[in-house]
Formats: sequence, C-alpha cells, structure tokens
Amino acid sequence: MRILVTGADGFIGSHLTEALVRAGYDVRAFVLYNSFGSLGWLDRCEKDVQGKFEIFSGDVRDPNGVRTAVKDCDVVLHLAALIAIPYSYHSPDMYVDTNIRGTLNVIQAARDLGVQRVVQTSTSEVYGTARFVPITEDHPLQGQSPYSASKIGADQIAMSFYTSFGTPITLLRPFNTYGPRQSARAVIPTIITQIANGMREIKLGSVRPTRDFSFVSDTVAGFIAAMNSDRCVGETINLGSNFEISVGDTVRAIADVMNAEVEIISDSQRLRPEKSEVERLWASNGKARSLMDWQPAYGGLDGFKRGLAETVAWFVQKENLSFYKAGIYNV
Repeated sequence: MRILVTGADGFIGSHLTEALVRAGYDVRAFVLYNSFGSLGWLDRCEKDVQGKFEIFSGDVRDPNGVRTAVKDCDVVLHLAALIAIPYSYHSPDMYVDTNIRGTLNVIQAARDLGVQRVVQTSTSEVYGTARFVPITEDHPLQGQSPYSASKIGADQIAMSFYTSFGTPITLLRPFNTYGPRQSARAVIPTIITQIANGMREIKLGSVRPTRDFSFVSDTVAGFIAAMNSDRCVGETINLGSNFEISVGDTVRAIADVMNAEVEIISDSQRLRPEKSEVERLWASNGKARSLMDWQPAYGGLDGFKRGLAETVAWFVQKENLSFYKAGIYNV
C-alpha cells in the first residue's frame, strides 16, 4: 500500500513515517512547505529509513496541493495540525484554517479519489476536564480552548463524510503523547530541557492537572493498527495508557530519572485561563483493545517511567538538546 502521512515532519508524524517504512509500506511524507527546504524532524530521521520515503512539500490549507498529494495513495493518515494551546488564544483564525479547513481538504480529496482508509487524528483535549473517569469515547465534547474547539470541528467534518458519503474514516484520539523529538511547548520536554540545562528551579504553569501520558511508539502502533482494521471504520477510538498522573508528580518522576533535586516555580505566563485549563484526563482504552487488538507497551506507572527514561536519554544528547531553548517559554 502507498500511505500518505500528513504532518510527517512533526513529532508523532516523523516517528510514524519511520515505523511505516520499516514495516515495508510505500510512504509519501507530506511536510509543510518552507523556503529553507527543511523537512522538520525528518531531516534527522534514523539512518535505516533515510531516502526510503517520498517527500511532498505543501500546505493542507491548499486544496489543490492536498489533492495532488492524495493521488494514487491507498491510505491517508492525517496528522497535520496546529497544536499549541496558548498560541490558539491569540491566533484562533489560523487554527480554523489549518485544523478545520485543512481536514476538509484532506477528506474531500480522499473521497473524490477513492482512498481506502483515512485516519483522522483527534486529541484528548476535545473532552475538556473529565466529567467521569476513565474517559470513554462517549464522553461529552467541550471546547475549552480555540485549539480544542478547532479539533472538535475537524473531527465532526471527518465523521460527517463517513455518515453522508460512506468515506472510510477512523477517528483516533491520542492522549498526551510524549517521547523523543517532542516540542518544548509540551510539559515533559519543558521539564527535561530545564533540568538538562542545569536549572533546578523549574518554571511551570499549574501542576495540579492530571494527564494520561502515552509513549510515542504506543501511539504510532495505534495508527498502524487502526489503518489495518476494518472494524475501526466509522469509529472513534481513544489511544491512552489508562493511567493518570499529575503534572507535579510527573516533575518528581523526571527528576528521579535525571538524579536531580528540583523546586517547582509557578510562572504566571504559563498558566491557562481558569476555565480553559483541562484539569483531568484519564483514558479508557478498552475500545482500542477490542477493535484493533492494541494495548500500550508503556502502560501504567512502570511503563511511564520506562518511557521517561528513553525520552530523557534522547534529550540529554548534546546534538538533540541544542535544538531546544530551555530559558524561554515556548508557546
């Protein structure tokens, strides 16, 4: 099969591209066009996959470019999106254009060109603060930020094509993926890079919220399982560890891995507006287990600690740490 991965230049997308190539798929990697010729994280992909996938440079906001990218592909794994929540507070138009209209362009092209499967990437943020735990796929949707609202819109666009036209859509909803290459706008790289740069007063926003962290290889395995399971068509499926931990306890777990004594400093610019903060996320992953025989290899507290150790080992390498600016707040 030829598989198109949108957002292949990003954190999850680059890991997914590598895994697909290693599994023997013909991969077309859709990366965001830029005049520097940068392929994002694919510029630093593992040597065993370098040069073994096709590059398509474009922008999901451009319907003609999207159609060209989708042509002759059997499967589309749609990961391209704007993801930073703080940035969505002051630039919501960009989130509507990229996340909603970009998804429409991908789904429309897939429908018109007869793609066999589209996997749309959702996010646990669409649930907002948990009303019950663990969160099942039937949990109400709550747009507590422009980002999460745009992803709700994108998800609804995608599933409307399944119900209206029979377009073979699967909606995957990953919970808080972490691992090597993640940007420092996320909490785990923020903590690691500060400690790795010798800081012992760690600047963070609220440490009270809980999250269900999923190691990136588990998330990647979920995408591959979803695209290969006919039982997933028309379904919304959580990808999570079925385990929650507070941000504060996450700091302590990372400090233990890095053998550092740290103090948490509240940084007001990192705090979300009170009603926008998602206080609790904890995934039910029963549906993923039953429909696509997926389960996290890094589940539970022990799995989380193993994932943290692998993540720290990557970040502390000098050539990797140099990509991060630990002394600033990454929006």
